[in-house]
Order: sequence, then structure tokens, then C-alpha cells
Amino acid sequence: MSLLPYSLSRTALFQLDAETAHEITMRMLARTQRTPFDCLYRQPFVSDPITLAGLRFPNRVGMAAGLDKNARVIDGLGAMGFGFIEVGTVTPLAQSGNAKPRMFRLPKASALINRLGFNNEGLDAFIRNVQQSKFRSEGKLLGLNIGKNTITPIERAADDYLIALAGVYPHADYVTINISSPNTQNLRALQSDEALDALLAALNAKRNELAQEHGRRVPIFVKIAPDLNETQIQCIANALVKHQMDGVIATNTTLAREAVQGLPHATESGGLSGAPVLEASNQVITLLRAKLDVAYGLGYPIIGVGGILSAEDALSKMKAGANAVQIYTGLIYKGSTLVTECARALSHQCNAS
Repeated sequence: MSLLPYSLSRTALFQLDAETAHEITMRMLARTQRTPFDCLYRQPFVSDPITLAGLRFPNRVGMAAGLDKNARVIDGLGAMGFGFIEVGTVTPLAQSGNAKPRMFRLPKASALINRLGFNNEGLDAFIRNVQQSKFRSEGKLLGLNIGKNTITPIERAADDYLIALAGVYPHADYVTINISSPNTQNLRALQSDEALDALLAALNAKRNELAQEHGRRVPIFVKIAPDLNETQIQCIANALVKHQMDGVIATNTTLAREAVQGLPHATESGGLSGAPVLEASNQVITLLRAKLDVAYGLGYPIIGVGGILSAEDALSKMKAGANAVQIYTGLIYKGSTLVTECARALSHQCNAS
């Protein structure tokens, strides 16, 4: 169990601007991971294995990409009870992201807005950090999330994804294709019918080459936005199945602001995460499940993410049709106890049904 009540840490961290608090937390995790001091945030691990995309997930609760963009604190996060962790988004070349300030808390809504813009140290540094982590040796799963550089024209986006896929492939249990961040110009255009079809075809072909080279087939997941209509979701479902993608992560942050109107920072540009995205994310999951069950058959893997701040929120993802869940903003507002709470609730519910 964690020795440090998160309410105390949060009070201090919330006195700082969001990005400064984030960096302080990351430095603390980097210094204490793999040491006895990880007792400050360590949580009991709930064993609740499930097989998805041919992988054995040790439990159904994962860390979403975006928190640890450079794979610096995989083992620190692993101590919090996650069955799987996803790090990134990484781009082939290092980039600084968008201008600061670019992260904003909306505490009254248990929400965040960010417009970070895939700030990261680049593929080489990312891979070095992944190689230093011990998380996979403990039987847990590591997902590596890849994207395109801001300077790469959208019509050449596939080039970046193919470079990144080749780089992370030997080190990943699964790879996630991020085409849904609202903070890289035109990125969400890759969710459109023709662009998505071309990108996924290229990725599947490259994955087949890499599978031959490395002697194993690494599953590919695609992360999509919550701001999609039913026609767009149908196109995505068809493309996922057509190009042999192994799963979908639903969803990324939203551009909608109806739920936070009038709150400080509500008009900031960027992606909104946290409690306000729960319903929209669940609606996408429900539609995806229905479409995928027709296009693929029962059992296509969906990882639900967006707005989980309680065990009940995690259960709502499963009810909508997800097989597993991921947490990000909830960790910032609730602390690492949320991981175990969600894992226990999902284990009880899924094993009772």
C-alpha cells in the first residue's frame, strides 16, 4: 500500500501550474522507481488475467499513453498496480511541442485541457528508456504509442509511422497508432475513409515484414477520437478489420466544451480529458462494439479510456463494450489507489458474470 496519502501530494502539486507539477512528479518517479522508496505510491496488484489480441493481460487496468511520453518512468507506474502500461506518443525525431502554457486543470469538472503537441525526445531516446525498464520482465505488458512529427506534411504521415513502427517493434508487446490527438495539425484527418485505408494498409504490410524479420507478430492497436459520428465509426470499424488491426483504443481527448462551459480555462484550445469525456467515450465504444461485432464477429478487442475517476466509471466502459480500460486524468485527480479500486471492481464484475 502507498505510504503517502495522495490528498497531501495533490494539494501541494495543485498549487503549481499543471505542466510544472507533471514534471516534478515524473522526476520523483524516475528517482524512486526500482528502489524501496516506491512504497510512497505502490499499490497491491490485482491478478485478473484476460487474453486480448493473443496477449495475456495480467489485469484489465492500464496506464494510458500521454503521461510518460519518453518512457522514463515505466517501472514507477508499474508499481501502482497496472496490468499494462502504454507510453508515448513518440515521433521519429525529437520535438518540443506547442508553446507553453499548454496544460490546464479544471478541478471543478475533474478535467484537464492539454495542447502539448507530441512533445518528446525522439525515437532513439525513447527506445533506450524502454530497454532500461524491468516491467515486461515481471510478466506485464508494454504498449508503445507512435505518431508523426509536426513538420512532416500530412500526405507523408505514413513515412513517420513506418519509421516509428520499425523502431519500436522489437521492444513492444503491442504498438498503438495515434491518429486522434487534436494537438498536431491535420492529424485527425487520418481517421477519414481514404486516408485511414492507405495508412493501415501500409502499416500492416510493414508489420508483416517486421514479423518475418523478428520472428514474432506484434499486435497493432489504433487510437481514435471521441468526436466521431456513426458513419465515421463504421468506416473505422471496416478499416480495422480489413487491414488486420488487432484492436482499438477508444478514446482520445475531446474538442467539445459543453460540459465545462463557464469554468476557468474552458476556452483554451486543445484536448479535454477527465470526467467530461466519459459519456462521449462510452457512446463511441457502444457504437464500435456494435459495428465490430458485425464486421469481425464477437470478441474484437476494445480498450476503453476517457473519464475514469472511479470504479463505477471503469465498469461503465465494460458495460459499453470494452474488454479492458486505461486511466490517465483520473490518476492525477485520485492517485494510485484508483488503479487497484478499478482492477478489483472489474475482476469482481467480470468473474461474477
